[in-house]
Amino acid sequence: MEELKKVLIEATKEAGNIIHHYFNGVFKIAHKGAAVNNLVTEVDKLSEDKIIEVIRATFPTHTIISEEVGELIKPSDYQWIIDPIDGTVNFAHGIPICCVSIGVMHNGEIILGSVYNPMMNELFFAEKGKGATLNGEPIHVSQKTDFKKACLVTGFPYKWPDSAEHPIKVFERFVLEGLPIRRLGSAAIDLCWVACGRFDGFWEYNLNEWDVTAGYLIVLEAGGKVTDFDGSPYNVFEKQTLATNGLIHDDMLAVIKKGGQ
Repeated sequence: MEELKKVLIEATKEAGNIIHHYFNGVFKIAHKGAAVNNLVTEVDKLSEDKIIEVIRATFPTHTIISEEVGELIKPSDYQWIIDPIDGTVNFAHGIPICCVSIGVMHNGEIILGSVYNPMMNELFFAEKGKGATLNGEPIHVSQKTDFKKACLVTGFPYKWPDSAEHPIKVFERFVLEGLPIRRLGSAAIDLCWVACGRFDGFWEYNLNEWDVTAGYLIVLEAGGKVTDFDGSPYNVFEKQTLATNGLIHDDMLAVIKKGGQ
């Protein structure tokens, strides 16, 4: 485990250094598919290449799942789930809310997670069963119990989910509750900021496993709760994410479900 942790932190920081170097600099930007604002930059690829290089140097047989290259299958019980830049649109526009996000799974169980925003010099880390930290110091979710005083964060997908209810309707219900809601543009950071108590809750549709694997573990290890929108156990490969301090979880579920009543 110690070697896994060492390689994870090294990969996260090395990629973060690349992002920091190019931030507000000159780089090529392309578009993914038909979504004109679903961006990818050459820095995403540079960051990804560095992460894979660091992992492969020590664990050449481990499977890698990454946003840009897809799945590099190896005969291993270990999977590294990577987002080389979570918040690429922010990065491309010089907004310093973006990060490297890497989670490690063993036999389907998430055991390590690391999220690093080099512009703010914030490194979030969690090991299953051993708590979560920010720059080496323990972090915990908020203790807020009054839902009416909660501060929430969300995001909007480029492709709307195939569901009976439009996500904007759910957003509207939270707004009508009179709650402050932020939209940062990086799900990994959203989750980490729930973990350290800056936000009390987060929900979003249509996220991918590389967006949430590390942040999910960090929230859990900080004492929070993560489920789908029915309150069922969470799966990072599914498309509904609700993460809270645990104390307002039922309140948020009630608002999300209200449209189906």
